[in-house]
Amino acid sequence: MDAPAEPYPYASAEQVDPLVRRVLAHNPSAFTYTGTQSYIVGSGAEVAVIDPGPDEAEHIEALLATIGDARLVAICCTHTHRDHSPAAAPLSARTGAPIIGCAPLTMDDDGPRADAAFDASYRADRVLADGETVVGDGWTLVAVATPGHTSNHICLALPESGVLFTGDHVMGWSTSVVSPPDGDMTDYMASLQKLHDREDRIYFPAHGPAIEKPRQLVRGMIGHRRSREKQILKQIGEGHTRIAQMVPRMYKGVDERLWPAAGRSVLAHLIDLDRRGFVTPVGEEWLPAA
Repeated sequence: MDAPAEPYPYASAEQVDPLVRRVLAHNPSAFTYTGTQSYIVGSGAEVAVIDPGPDEAEHIEALLATIGDARLVAICCTHTHRDHSPAAAPLSARTGAPIIGCAPLTMDDDGPRADAAFDASYRADRVLADGETVVGDGWTLVAVATPGHTSNHICLALPESGVLFTGDHVMGWSTSVVSPPDGDMTDYMASLQKLHDREDRIYFPAHGPAIEKPRQLVRGMIGHRRSREKQILKQIGEGHTRIAQMVPRMYKGVDERLWPAAGRSVLAHLIDLDRRGFVTPVGEEWLPAA
């Protein structure tokens, strides 16, 4: 999906639901779309911020202005890539609010990244397990564990509005990056199915537009990944057994600068196919399982 025409509404609050306002961070890129969208939940005396975004003064001031006289009772992060969580610490220092949400995770990837690296500074005052809640004035946030994009990724449901804040797990403008070793295709597919089985009304992702037909989109995403599996198995069957051979054939028409990132996705699929008994690695080759 092409990005909408500028100017984007940076450093200003948009009311996107009676209980939700959105503030867009000024960090657009090929992997963040127009930027990271932070959400302020609550319309009463207590509010929460979801995915506070990058540590940029303009964005933090915009969040504080949106919070206004309300008390910030929780700063929630869906995961710890650097376009999502670094503003949590300075926002906590300014307000005294606890950082609540995903677990800390810092690691080095073993290949070219297609998204932001991990935030080594992230510290959580409280880690939310699947189904645990954060409660404020007129609202409830419920953690939905969704590993795959990262092992520590969570979504947050707002049952009062039927909203699910999906972070990077489901986005309307692009599929999520799944890059080993932390990105895991087996977990990602299970997490997609988990969301498909829910009945959320609308998704608010960290990047891109709201998703108004969530189950339809998730069903399509599952189908897309299964189609990629079939492509990979077809490539192997034709004797293209190395990732470097598969990518140019599978991603014709895609900017070659994105091929290294595409290779990470292919690797994630191959690891999953190995676990399921379809392929086996032999050196740098991937062969049909015996």
